[in-house]
Amino acid sequence: MSRVYPFDDAATARAVIDDAGTLLEWNEGARRLLGHPADTVVGRPAAELLAGDGAPATPPGSRWQGTVGLRHRDGRILSVWLLAHRRPPRDDHGGDWLVVTPLMAADPPAASDPLAEAALIQSPCAVAVYDDQLRLRRMNDRMAAVVGLPEERLRGLRPSEIGGRPQSEELESCMLQVLASGRSLDMQSFMRSGGEDRAHAWLARMAPVRDADGTVRGVCVAAHDVTDNHRARERLQLVNEASMRIGTTLDVTRTAQELAHMCVPALADFVTVDLLDPEDYGGEPPARIRAPLTLRRAAHWSVLGGVPEAVMRPGQTERYPAGSPQADSLTAGHTITASVAEGDMAKWLTWNTARGEQVRAFGIHSSMSVPILARGLTLGVAVFTRHRRPDGFTADDRLLAEEITTRAAVCIDNARRYSRERETALALQRSLLPRTLPRTAALEAASRYLPAARAGVGGDWFDVIPLSGMRVAMVVGDVVGHGIQASATMGRLRTAVRTLADIDLAPDELLTHLDDLVLRLSDEHSGDGNPGEVGATCLYAVYDPVSRRCTLARAGHPPPVLMPPGGRPRLLDLPAGPPLGLGGLPFESTEVELPEGTLMALYTDGLLLSRSRDPEAGRGLLFEAIRAHADSLHETCDLILQALLPQAGVPDDVALLLARTRGLPASRVATWEVPDDPALVAPIRKQVVERLDAWGLGEAAFTTELVVSELVTNAIRYGARPIRLRLIHDASTLICEVSDTSPTAPHLRRAKIFDEGGRGLLLVAQLTQRWGSRHTPEGKTIWAELPLYEGDDRPA
Repeated sequence: MSRVYPFDDAATARAVIDDAGTLLEWNEGARRLLGHPADTVVGRPAAELLAGDGAPATPPGSRWQGTVGLRHRDGRILSVWLLAHRRPPRDDHGGDWLVVTPLMAADPPAASDPLAEAALIQSPCAVAVYDDQLRLRRMNDRMAAVVGLPEERLRGLRPSEIGGRPQSEELESCMLQVLASGRSLDMQSFMRSGGEDRAHAWLARMAPVRDADGTVRGVCVAAHDVTDNHRARERLQLVNEASMRIGTTLDVTRTAQELAHMCVPALADFVTVDLLDPEDYGGEPPARIRAPLTLRRAAHWSVLGGVPEAVMRPGQTERYPAGSPQADSLTAGHTITASVAEGDMAKWLTWNTARGEQVRAFGIHSSMSVPILARGLTLGVAVFTRHRRPDGFTADDRLLAEEITTRAAVCIDNARRYSRERETALALQRSLLPRTLPRTAALEAASRYLPAARAGVGGDWFDVIPLSGMRVAMVVGDVVGHGIQASATMGRLRTAVRTLADIDLAPDELLTHLDDLVLRLSDEHSGDGNPGEVGATCLYAVYDPVSRRCTLARAGHPPPVLMPPGGRPRLLDLPAGPPLGLGGLPFESTEVELPEGTLMALYTDGLLLSRSRDPEAGRGLLFEAIRAHADSLHETCDLILQALLPQAGVPDDVALLLARTRGLPASRVATWEVPDDPALVAPIRKQVVERLDAWGLGEAAFTTELVVSELVTNAIRYGARPIRLRLIHDASTLICEVSDTSPTAPHLRRAKIFDEGGRGLLLVAQLTQRWGSRHTPEGKTIWAELPLYEGDDRPA
C-alpha cells in the first residue's frame, strides 16, 4: 500500500478568476494573506481587491507575473508578487486564470540544511567539481560509482590521471577551454564505467564555477548516461543504412551477402544466410514448412574473416533436423534466441558435431535465428551469433534484426522473382532463336547471343535463311524493351521474316511488310491497355553466290562491317531507313559485289554500347578485332566479344552474326536461251542431259529431263519472251530455274479424272525436294531443287 504524503494547502495563496474578471475560487492561503473569507469574495469582481494599476485587465499570453498592490480586510495595502497561468477551457466550464503566490519565507537554506548537502552528494546525476588547476575537489556518490573509486582516493587528481584513457585527455582539454572562455561546453564519449564490461555512452556537461565576484574558480562536470539514446540512434542509423545498402542489385546471392555484411559487426560477430531451394517445393517457396528441411548457404560474414568456412561454404546445402535453430525458427515462423547463460545453447552442440566443435572453439555464447519472410512466403533464415562481444542479444537487438531481415527479405524475394522471370524470358528467347545455323554453299556463318546482365532479356535476334537459287538471307534485329514481352515480339517478327523471305521478297519490300506488322502489333498492345508502342530495328541482306552480289536494306539498324580478302574492315554505306513501327516511310536497298571470302559482321547496338567509351571508339575496337580474325568464325566471334564487352556483364542484349562468303564456280552453272517454240524443247532436253553427264550426274538425268520439260513447256505456253533456263549444281543439290518476263505465277492444283492437263506441277512437286516461284524486276522465275544422293544415301 502506497504511503500518502499530506500537503499544507494553505502554504500557497491561490485564486481562480474567469475571463470576465470574477473570482471563482479562493483557498485558505488567500484568506491568510488578505483576511477575506471565501464566501465574501467568491462571485465578486477581482478588481475590487486591487489597489492601483499593477495588473493588466487581460494579461497577454498564457502566463503573467508581476508585483501588485492588494487590499487587506483591515484596510492595509500589501505589495504582493503574483504568478498567473492561463488555463484552457474544460468540459464543465470555459477558460480561466489560476493566480498563486507563496506564503513561506524565501530565505536560502542554511549550510547545515540536509537538503542543501543532498543537492550534490545524493544527486542522481554524476557530478564532480574541479578547481582552476583542474584538480578534483568534490565528487558525489554517483560520480564515484561511475569512476569506480571513492572520492577520498581521487581528490587532488586531474581528469587525465583519474581516467587514464584518451577520452579522459579529451575531457581535460575541454575543461581547459571552459576555464579560459568562461562558457559552458558539452562533450560526448563512449566508454566503460568502473567495474562494468559493457560500454556506455556519456554526455559530459561542463560549466564554469564562479565566486561572488564572478571570477571563474573551477569547473563543474555533470555526466549523463545517454546509452539508451545512443543505441537508439545507432539502431535507426543501421536501419537507414540497410535501406540503402541491401538490395542494390536483383541478384539473390548478392542481396544475401549484403544482409550479412550489414550486420557484422554492428549487430553480431557472425551472420549466416541460408535459403530454401524453390525447386524442392514445386518452383515456389512455401508459406509454412516442416522439419527436416534442406537449406542452401547463400552468404555468411564474420569478424574473423574466412574462419567459418571450415564448416560450410556458400553454395553448399545441408539438411537441418528438428531441434536445430534454423529448423525451429522456420517451422515456428518467428525469431528464436538462445544463449549459454539461459542454458538453451545445447541444440547447437547436439544436432551437428562439426558445428558444436566450432561453437566451443570460438566461444559462441548467444544466437538469434530470424526467419526470412516476404509476401507470405518463407524464403530462408538468417542466424546471428556473438562470441567476441560479451553481452547477449537484447529485445532491442531482436527488433533490429527482424527489421533489417524483413527489409532484406523483400529485396531477396524481388531478386528471386526477377531471376525466375529472367530465366523464363531467356529460355523463351533461346527457344525462339536458331539453335544451329544452316550449312549452305553460299556462305559460312557463326553467331553469338548474350542477354543483358541487369536490364533483362531483350528482343535481339538473328537468322540465316536459305533461299532459292543457292541464295541465302541474313537478318539481324532488335526489339525495343526487355522481358518476356520483348522476347515474344521477337519470336513473332522472326517468324514473319522467314515467311516473307520464303516468297523471295526484295529486302526493301520485306522491311515494308515487316513495318506494317509492327504497326499492327503496336495497335494490339494499345488495345490491351498496355502503355508504350512496339518498335524494332532490322537489317536484311540477301547474298547470291552465283553473281557474288549482295542486296541489303536496313530499318534504323547499325550498318554491317565488311572486310574483303586482304583488305581492311569498313562500314557499308547503306541508307539508314526508319525504325520499324513508324509507318509510311520508304526503305531503300543497296546492292554490292562481294569477292569470295569476304567477311561480313552483322550485329545489334548492344555490341558497341558502353558508358566508358563513345560509339566511334567501340567501332574502332570492332575493326581491330575483325582485322585480327582467326580462321574459325566461332573463334572470331569470341575475339570480338572479348574486345568489346566488359567481363562483369553486358548492359544490353548482344546479337552477333559473322558470315564468310563463298562463290559458285562458273563451271557449275549452265544457262540456255529457250526459243518460243514447243517443238524445240526436245533439243533443250538433250543439251541438259549432256551437261549432266559432264557433271557426272547421269543418275539424275531422267528426273531432271522431266522437270525441265514441264517447266520450259509451261513457260512457252503461258509465259512471255525471253525465256531462260539455268541449271545450278553444288555437292548436294541440283537446281533447275526457268525465267520469263510474265509476272503471272503458276499455281499447283489437283486435276480431275477426265482433265487432259493440270498435272505437270503436281508431277514436279512429287519429283523434286521443293519448288517455288519468285518475282524478279524482269518477271518471274520458277525453280525446283533436286537432291543428289551418293551411294547408299539414295532412298529406296
